[in-house]
Amino acid sequence: MDGEALLWLELALGLPALFAALALKPWRMLCGPLLTPTLAALALLPWFWLLPQQLPQGLQIQLSGASLLALMLGWPLAVPVLVLVALQVWAFGLHDAEAVLAQWVWLGLAPATLALGIGALLRRFVPAHPFVYTLGRGFLGTALSVFGAGLLQEFAQRWLTGASLQDALVAHWLMAWGDAFLTGMFCAIFVAFAPQWLATWSDRRYLKPPAD
Repeated sequence: MDGEALLWLELALGLPALFAALALKPWRMLCGPLLTPTLAALALLPWFWLLPQQLPQGLQIQLSGASLLALMLGWPLAVPVLVLVALQVWAFGLHDAEAVLAQWVWLGLAPATLALGIGALLRRFVPAHPFVYTLGRGFLGTALSVFGAGLLQEFAQRWLTGASLQDALVAHWLMAWGDAFLTGMFCAIFVAFAPQWLATWSDRRYLKPPAD
């Protein structure tokens, strides 16, 4: 198998997810306070994705931001926003459409979807508490989702193109903690000062008084 097979795999993963997200009509959420973080994401996130193209060759620092976006906007709105981010990366960057598609799937869609799954597990099995949200979903959940997305990408490339893992997994693990630190920090700030910018946060759930 060659790179064409990987391209078809990425399309097979990305298009159904996009259609599923759009079927939920996520643009309705833009009528409220989520318009501000959406516009901020469209203005800032493309430059994080373009960062490796601006650094010296061999120094590849890549941040995702998808987990934070999923926490702020919710998965249905985060997915099309990530598409718009990828289109900006394509317009302003040096990569071709196939490379940008790979970025959208593995740097955006995959960690956002894994973050959704981790959040669902925490809601199901862990008591509701602000500390669980900021540490579990914001920090540890981001580390696991970003690393998990990188792991899936590396195994897909190895399976379809025969590429070697080499030190890629170590790099993904280290980069995941950079995303985790930023996401956990912003989650804590938003919980304290702007909870309306977190679609996945609920005062009723996380700040309810203890039962007598």
